[in-house]
Amino acid sequence: MKTKRIIAFFAVTFLLASCNPKPVRLIFDTDLGPDYDDVGALALLHALADSGQVKILATVSSNRDERVVPCIEVINTYFGRPDLPVGAPKSAGGVSLTSGHRVKWTDVLPEKYPHRTAKTSNAPDAVKVYRQLLDKQPDRSVVICTAGFFTNLKDLLLSGPDEHSPLAGKELVERKVKRLVSMAGLFPEGKEFNVYCDAPSAAIVAKDWPTEIVLSGFEIGSAILTGKQLAGSPVENSPVKEAYALCLAEDNPEGRMSWDLTAALVAVKGYEPYFASERGTMSVNEEGYNRWTPSAGGKHIRLISKLPPAQLAALLETYMMHQPK
Repeated sequence: MKTKRIIAFFAVTFLLASCNPKPVRLIFDTDLGPDYDDVGALALLHALADSGQVKILATVSSNRDERVVPCIEVINTYFGRPDLPVGAPKSAGGVSLTSGHRVKWTDVLPEKYPHRTAKTSNAPDAVKVYRQLLDKQPDRSVVICTAGFFTNLKDLLLSGPDEHSPLAGKELVERKVKRLVSMAGLFPEGKEFNVYCDAPSAAIVAKDWPTEIVLSGFEIGSAILTGKQLAGSPVENSPVKEAYALCLAEDNPEGRMSWDLTAALVAVKGYEPYFASERGTMSVNEEGYNRWTPSAGGKHIRLISKLPPAQLAALLETYMMHQPK
């Protein structure tokens, strides 16, 4: 009976997706490298792009580590989108972090699979990529999904008019962006990695970002384990499988927590029927400690667990195992 319910849920989910004629216009901003659930999130986005549910406009890095952009391009190329714009932070500050695993999957992927950019520092300025793309989009049409630090978004907010747009950064965001969906925060309060690693940027974005922000907190993804089925699949020469197989062998063979995948899912498909929600405001102090204040008039929305974690894990894993067309 439980299996039938899950199958029925997936059937309804895919039926609803097929009824949406307009793909979501999305920019993915990731810190890929310290963790590998970013790889699963990017694979999920490509799966949804192949089914026409999302148009990926760009995939930018918020992490300065030199292997991040090459790894992003490996995944994009694998899914047949080698020409997606990439970018990296160029301002002072920010974060440079890499994998803590014995086997550095961020070394393995660029050595084995094709990509264009030799190192992250060679990529264009992420703010320029944002400004150029946003200027060309219809008003209030772009969803930005962050699965990492807020460095690029802070820099975008503080940017001035340039050759791409006469608008200052905050005005450009307000005109072109529909919403921001972020894997960030620990609710109702606490210190979460994506927030405290660049606390000044997180504080500015939480306070000054002019559109709605949907927050998938640490507690959401930590209950959802994915990757076991993918790592054990017979697929060959897949950088997505390889990243998970290498890392799960050191971490937990039963799966990795799915923080970034939940944000990517919600960025494209919305939070219903997967999650409940609460409106309010997230504030961030100078140490990167976040606090949640519920408020009917708040412009932030935090996700609240609704469906059983195993049911969400099965859905996410289905997208992760999608193979290129």
